[in-house]
Amino acid sequence: MTEFNFGAMISQENQVKQIPVEQLIPYHNHQYTLYEGERRDDMVESIREHGVMTPIICRPHPDEDKVGMYEILIGHNRWNCSRLAGLEYVPGIIKENLSDEDAQTYVDESNLLQRGFNELKISEQARVISQRYFEMFSQGKRNDIINEIRMLSGDAPLEKKSNSREKVGEEYGLSRNTIARLVRISKLIDNIKQWIDDKSISVRAGVELSYLDEDAQSLLYDFNSNEDGTMKYKISEAQAKDLRILYDDCKKAEDKLNTTMISRVLVVKKKKPDKKISVKPDTYLKYFKDKNADEVQEILEQALQQYFNF
Repeated sequence: MTEFNFGAMISQENQVKQIPVEQLIPYHNHQYTLYEGERRDDMVESIREHGVMTPIICRPHPDEDKVGMYEILIGHNRWNCSRLAGLEYVPGIIKENLSDEDAQTYVDESNLLQRGFNELKISEQARVISQRYFEMFSQGKRNDIINEIRMLSGDAPLEKKSNSREKVGEEYGLSRNTIARLVRISKLIDNIKQWIDDKSISVRAGVELSYLDEDAQSLLYDFNSNEDGTMKYKISEAQAKDLRILYDDCKKAEDKLNTTMISRVLVVKKKKPDKKISVKPDTYLKYFKDKNADEVQEILEQALQQYFNF
């Protein structure tokens, strides 16, 4: 576990306080996967032995009915493992007067630094890229937050970068096409994003489905999901394109996509393969040795007509 850098704690706002575990609540839009299995158990054991070495970061809960509670921005795993380890208090830094945009930056950037972009699920990557791409807040403020997080973790601050969208691909080592696809994936409803994370459908198929509005996506999910959320029928990229075309046609006609249309695309009855009839070698040599395929076909048709008309 990275040791806490006290040198970064120079302002009154960044003073470390002991916060009761029960007064901490996960961030309302925290969609990153918490540690499980051996990784979680190792952290629990480390906290029992050494305590929490790096403070969590939180803010006073913005809801009026949760006065006295704190919303976790950074350190969800530390908080969860502290609970499992039986701790009553955890060290934390309370951030006052944060906007929701700034709070989301703390959440996203800390997960990126902790796990790395490639370790995130596709839906998580899509959310990060979309947020970065559309510049929901000023680049300067975002860099200040990123550098603060890096300093708290003992890492060197980032160099100043321009805020142009072209830098997104360079920053994450992604092509422009990949950036574009991830931005589209961010527009999917959570249930369909889960299908992508589970690899039930491809990213490219997800891109096509992202052009459906939320109501149409929800209709598709309700039609095509089992009780446990798994898919009833596989959706190929071609089928996703067909659904997008149907949806666009419905919009032009001021109509709505319905389950009958969805069913026609997804519930495709497989055509039974044509039966093949073989001719024994001796029969072929006896009757068709010097004939080509068309001549053989014609002879067989004539013979069968005579046979059945007899």
